[in-house]
Amino acid sequence: MISLPSGACDSHVHVFDPDHFPYVPDRAYTPGPAGCEALQQHMARLGLGRCVLVQPSVYGTDNRCLLSALQALGPQVSRGVAVIDPQTVSDAELEALHAAGIRALRVNFEAGGGKAVDKLATIQATARRLAGTGMAVQLYVDTATAAAAVQAVREVPLILDHYAGFKAGTEVSGRDFTAILRALESGRVWVKLSAPYRCGCRSPDHSELRPAAEAMIEAAPQRMVWASDWPHTGGGADRAARSPDQIEPFRQIDSNADLGRLRAWVADDARLAAILNANPATLFDFPSFA
Repeated sequence: MISLPSGACDSHVHVFDPDHFPYVPDRAYTPGPAGCEALQQHMARLGLGRCVLVQPSVYGTDNRCLLSALQALGPQVSRGVAVIDPQTVSDAELEALHAAGIRALRVNFEAGGGKAVDKLATIQATARRLAGTGMAVQLYVDTATAAAAVQAVREVPLILDHYAGFKAGTEVSGRDFTAILRALESGRVWVKLSAPYRCGCRSPDHSELRPAAEAMIEAAPQRMVWASDWPHTGGGADRAARSPDQIEPFRQIDSNADLGRLRAWVADDARLAAILNANPATLFDFPSFA
């Protein structure tokens, strides 16, 4: 187990509380419960002091579970990433979300389900709606969509989930990934070094991901953050073969091993400390950690 800096942050976790906050009917999967107590146990196991709660797709735009968890954990420990409809959300609602600890709004095209949409237009509409609010747009999208977004969006910072959507086997020198690297150098884009198991790696140590990770870290070490993606949805049998209302088991992931792998890829103690503490504190507007 590696030693983490005080106030180290897991920048991408979820909470699920279906007994108190029902899932939306048109979801793609049904996770079991994973509430604040289980999250706190996860943080204690790893030696983490802070976390960023991310709205999962099973709750749609109903952010009540997320907001309840933020209130329970408190502003010293937690920040949030919500989901809204940019066409209907009011200024008052955005102000209330910010006051509750929300620092980004998520656009998710990778969780499955939903109607076909113009991805870039949706991202741009969300960015325009957030201009001047102090919130970023967080994207769970493929690398091609991420590359288009980082070139088109100027109004707000962009946060790219899960290694910017990079997939094993993709050329690091390719057009889309090169566009992301250039955008990282511009100062408007952040990347979550999170959930390597979502990147299509075949090797158990995710070695195919290393060149992309190292390229992004080298391009902008001050705009990288780490995250576990706890409690690791998408486990068990193939989701497509399961009814959406059947409970889907969580993946069994060793987050401590993930941190150790990140340490090897970063290969610099100061950079690692920034990725775990200073960078998420800046991005998600955390107070100083005592």
